Amino acid sequence: MFGIGIPELVIILVIILIIFGTGKLPEIGGALGKGIRNFRKASHEKPEEIDVTPETDGESDAGKQDPTAKTSN
Repeated sequence: MFGIGIPELVIILVIILIIFGTGKLPEIGGALGKGIRNFRKASHEKPEEIDVTPETDGESDAGKQDPTAKTSN
């Protein structure tokens, strides 16, 4: 897949075991599983769309001036 075979995976797992120890591995595995589960759930849900169009009061915007616009006097 990525050019990683069994020997490379074993070396990576041994290094992780040395760094974190046997007591922390179940916690790390559970956190990793929750993260993957949440990622899959978020990627399959329909994203909530945000409407960014400004609301109008029924008046035309043509007669309004921008108060921040500079006028030349």
